[in-house]
Amino acid sequence: MTEKTLPASFSSLLLTEEETAKLAARLAEGISRLVKQHPQLHLHISLIGDLGAGKTTFTRYLLKSLGHTGKVKSPTYALCEPYELSLGDQTVAFHHFDLYRMKYAKEWIDAGFRDTFSNPGICLVEWPEKAEGTLAPADCTMTLEINEDESRQVSIHSLSAMGQALIQALS
Repeated sequence: MTEKTLPASFSSLLLTEEETAKLAARLAEGISRLVKQHPQLHLHISLIGDLGAGKTTFTRYLLKSLGHTGKVKSPTYALCEPYELSLGDQTVAFHHFDLYRMKYAKEWIDAGFRDTFSNPGICLVEWPEKAEGTLAPADCTMTLEINEDESRQVSIHSLSAMGQALIQALS
């Protein structure tokens, strides 16, 4: 008997903001399942896309789908916005990074965030390329592209077993 191969990527066309919200909810379900299976889970998701592609909007929908009821601020100037989420009987740290305004590649380290990437929880990073390879490896990358008709093309690629598990939840 052969072991089932998990999909390594997922792609979808998002015609409306409502479809973006639905995709975020599906991803949140996958994250919730992973947290139940792996209580000390550390998950790193990189969000890639041009300005205005919908990275922060997607993150807002993801956080709301994970149960966050407060305001979701863009971390553009703060570099990181931390959240505590209640997933089942667990409290999970969620760190939303936006590295767009970093002045140099290791600024996130100098700001004291190195341990955030090794502690249990979820790190979602917008503009990871600004760190120029200094970040811990991501479990998956999510790319958002704006089409001429203002729809979005989303592509998610797994880079680890955790990333594959998330993609499996979307397929």
